[in-house]
Amino acid sequence: MKVTFAALGTEQLGISMLSAIAKSKGHSVNLAFSASLFHDRFNLEMPGISPFFDDTPEVIKAIKKQQPDVLAFSPLTSTYQWALGIAKQAKELNPNVKTVFGGVHASAVPHLLLKQQAVDYVVVGEGDVAFPQIINSVADKNFNQPIPNTKYKAKDGSIIHGLQTGFIQDLDALPFYDKPLWEEHVRLGDLYLTMASRGCPYRCTFCFNNFFAKLPEEKSGKYVRLRSPAHMIAELKIAQSRYKIEVIDFQDDVFTTSKKWLQDFLYLYKKEINKPFQILTHPRYMDDDIAKWLSNAGCVWVQMGVQSMDEGFKKDTLMRYEKSDDISAAIDAMNKYKMKVKVDHMFGLPDEPISAQENARMLYANHPPKRIQTFWTCFLPGTELMNDALAKGRITELQAQKINEGEDFYFFRNTENVKDVPLMNLYKAYEVVFRIMPVLPDSIKKKLKPALIQKFPKILIRPLSMLSDVITGFMMRNPEFKAYAKHNLFHLKKFFLRKIGVRNVKATKVLNDIEFGMFVKELSPTRNTATAPSKVA
Repeated sequence: MKVTFAALGTEQLGISMLSAIAKSKGHSVNLAFSASLFHDRFNLEMPGISPFFDDTPEVIKAIKKQQPDVLAFSPLTSTYQWALGIAKQAKELNPNVKTVFGGVHASAVPHLLLKQQAVDYVVVGEGDVAFPQIINSVADKNFNQPIPNTKYKAKDGSIIHGLQTGFIQDLDALPFYDKPLWEEHVRLGDLYLTMASRGCPYRCTFCFNNFFAKLPEEKSGKYVRLRSPAHMIAELKIAQSRYKIEVIDFQDDVFTTSKKWLQDFLYLYKKEINKPFQILTHPRYMDDDIAKWLSNAGCVWVQMGVQSMDEGFKKDTLMRYEKSDDISAAIDAMNKYKMKVKVDHMFGLPDEPISAQENARMLYANHPPKRIQTFWTCFLPGTELMNDALAKGRITELQAQKINEGEDFYFFRNTENVKDVPLMNLYKAYEVVFRIMPVLPDSIKKKLKPALIQKFPKILIRPLSMLSDVITGFMMRNPEFKAYAKHNLFHLKKFFLRKIGVRNVKATKVLNDIEFGMFVKELSPTRNTATAPSKVA
């Protein structure tokens, strides 16, 4: 069977895994990719010029050329409408192509997706077992049996529901991510993406883990699962030999959940990989030992969620139970060992006391991170935060419908939906303060207050906020900024070369899938490989 994944922006590890699984079953897999320059739904939004760079026709051309039997998507809420549009156009080209939607958005509102004529299958939860069965069901014209973690349309128009099974426990049984799938479109070595685990120990009310962990209808097993150190190192060896890696980005929800695993892995990592890397952590999973081990192994950046600095509010509304002292101690430990700390901070949380912003400003001044990454509250489908907002009338049924359809989920950023304009303006002033603080001298950090920012003309606040973030990112040498800049420059070059008729532009040296498969087999660890001794400290 021929399978095509359609993706937007950059590499998606979920697609990389499902592609590897499909290839391991003998299927042909291709990618239809949109760079979506200046409208990538992640970082850079410039509506004034983005239509000029719209590459949707290139995605459709790729699908038409590849002629897939199965067309698959893994959209976020922000990219769902784009994916649905591609599915509709693909169906017009070939009514027989079967479309599969998975990922967190599909898992939150599968019933809404199945109402769409262009959607045939919806994967709810993990798709590692479901996806190859879906491909087989497409090949078998008479198939009408339930598929685990899947809802799909039968020939008679009814919906067939599969059992929501437990989470895959043995991650070493899965293949390595299919990186060659992306080579024509992504500079994989600039910031090599991977994960050493699945799941998060927390259920923050604004996060997809809030509902995703509760999906199984049967005994679910552990939600936080770890690959063995040997399995993880084997993947990175392949990556090192294939790409010129600058930085490795571990995208685990919380990389530091197990100190024993961390010691074993970091020992092998320093010995056999020895590349700069970055991780995500949580204040309660960071201490002096962990900071020391990470730093010694080459960790250069650590991202940590703070979100709010009102302990009672966080506990009652966000289901975050760390104390302010936990946050300051974690930042101090990472600063002690010369790692660069990036904290996540949210604005616009419902009912959060405004004093939380001043508490945060003082903490960031006294325990300075190297970047303060700010986010505006988005109510995401399936989360308790959104359900509570709807129940309390903070959002209307119409707004909830638009959020669930991926049409309007940044509404808190839209002053049309925030009645307290002075509060919004104060948040925006704090945003400028937080974004510029990391590059200021210590004496100024403690003195810079939002009142000063509010004296600027309002028209300058947004550009000043964006400029502050860019200045901080580049001055602190954040590898994400460098990789993102290279990625966009690469696609700008491809765009203009397409305009003059040159199309065969590769991101990296590409090996064929057969050669890659032999290489993976050669370097894959044997099952039940013993872990290394704990020598990180």
